[in-house]
Amino acid sequence: MTTIPISRSRLPAQWPADLRREGFCSAGSGVGASVAANKVNGARAALCHDDYSARQGVEDDGINILCFGGRTTGIAVALDCARSFLSASFSRKARHRRRVEKVKQLEGSAVTFQEKT
Repeated sequence: MTTIPISRSRLPAQWPADLRREGFCSAGSGVGASVAANKVNGARAALCHDDYSARQGVEDDGINILCFGGRTTGIAVALDCARSFLSASFSRKARHRRRVEKVKQLEGSAVTFQEKT
């Protein structure tokens, strides 16, 4: 199994603990890194290829881990994404708070995905 490095970013003091941005993941395509990161309770990881998605992911979905594909994302794009991710703030609109709450409920649920064999 690949080790997924998650480096901690600066956590804005005004963010509640459950909505703080925790860091970055990177792997070949970034897909495996985002899948693995989302297995951690409290993690809301997203694979982003543009600064709009990185910003919108924080603002609307409260993502706290930004994932990149090391083989699919150029350094300039990755830096733009990281800047947008770190400068964005969760919107706190009711619909976005409900969205994050639904994800939190899924984390504690007994829902199990049945894979085809």
